Amino acid sequence: MSESKQKNASVKKPFAVAALDYVEMFVLATAVVILLLTFCARLCVVSGDSMKNTLFHGQTLVVSNLFYTPKSGDIIVLHQTGAIYNEPIVKRVIATGGQHVRIDYMNNKVYVSDDDVFTEDEIIDESSYAYFDKGGLWKEAASLTPPENFAVPDGHLFVLGDNRNVSADSRTDDIGMVDERRVLGKVLFRLAPFQSFS
Repeated sequence: MSESKQKNASVKKPFAVAALDYVEMFVLATAVVILLLTFCARLCVVSGDSMKNTLFHGQTLVVSNLFYTPKSGDIIVLHQTGAIYNEPIVKRVIATGGQHVRIDYMNNKVYVSDDDVFTEDEIIDESSYAYFDKGGLWKEAASLTPPENFAVPDGHLFVLGDNRNVSADSRTDDIGMVDERRVLGKVLFRLAPFQSFS
């Protein structure tokens, strides 16, 4: 074999090996991403304005249910089978199974208690996220709406949207109390603009 043919063979072999290495790395990386999105995390897109001003319509969220137990204050994605909303729904957990919730529409206050007696120290601080789309009142007829009390069954969640005036949530028959088995996971962060919710 001539010297030039030997050089060409030695050049082609390392290029072929390198190309195969790149293909293997790409396939492995793709498989890892698919496994992560299948078992550890998933992507969800916000639909509607019920989570303003925390989340906005069209934003992409990263959600995980790996070793997750819902707790008050978490932003979650859920799916209610049989509800009119046949898509993932984003809401905030207000109370968990066994707790009681009282909503005072007149004063925009939410109480969470371990029993059905509510005291002032059981008002939850929602100042960082609760938003009222119609200028400060929870509902247009807030002064005529008596406080509502809810008992959360074991294994269920009471959820609200941060934009209280336009949110369909546990106050409505369409959503109601959320079975924990319907929770797809906790929102970890939004992709753009990036913000963590841990």
